[in-house]
Amino acid sequence: MIFSENRRSTFPDHAADRPTLAAYDNAAAEFANEWHEQPPPTDLHGIVERFFVRGRATVDIGCGSGREVAWLNANGFPAKGFDASQGLLAEARKRYPDLDFAQSGLPDLRGIAANTYDNMLCETVIMHLDRAQIAPSVRRMLDILKPGGVFYLSWRVTEGADRRDSQGRLYTAFAASLVSAELSATTILLDEAVVSASSAKTIHRLVVRKPASQKRAPPGRGETGRGLDIR
Repeated sequence: MIFSENRRSTFPDHAADRPTLAAYDNAAAEFANEWHEQPPPTDLHGIVERFFVRGRATVDIGCGSGREVAWLNANGFPAKGFDASQGLLAEARKRYPDLDFAQSGLPDLRGIAANTYDNMLCETVIMHLDRAQIAPSVRRMLDILKPGGVFYLSWRVTEGADRRDSQGRLYTAFAASLVSAELSATTILLDEAVVSASSAKTIHRLVVRKPASQKRAPPGRGETGRGLDIR
């Protein structure tokens, strides 16, 4: 299966891989032009249409120059985009002045409340993070998803050691188990590896559903009653 990869950046100032963020900020217009000239990622759009719920609050984490935010809004998924790159956000706002973009980055996603979104897209972002930031980033994204919400997550697979491309962007090597361990409470809807048409690299992508409810912890000492299912 062939998959068109859309590259993004999403880092908070304190956890950023500085060369990667600088690469996106300093060449934002060039990256944006490259992404917008690529053929539409129809396979990604098909997955979104298959699993996301139309008409529900949707977020693109690491939205880059906004192409997928625009597609989501045009196709019945009211969406907001977040990215840590000011340069890429400037490109997004220039192309789509009527859409909603804001700066926020992984792993903290500051300014986004828990249980906010029904649908979440995070495409080829987390491999730009330091390995130590990947698990907390996945946990935080799951946190801002509403109970019962759907989460699409993908990353470029790097084998062996971490590497940087000619522009200085970090590609972290990590096992898929690092991600799946953080999603163990979810329902797996899709789990596959595909080949990117633009980079010829392997892309791992997951679609999961967050549990619709969760049990409270058992009562502590001195408490009575039993755990209740809460929504």
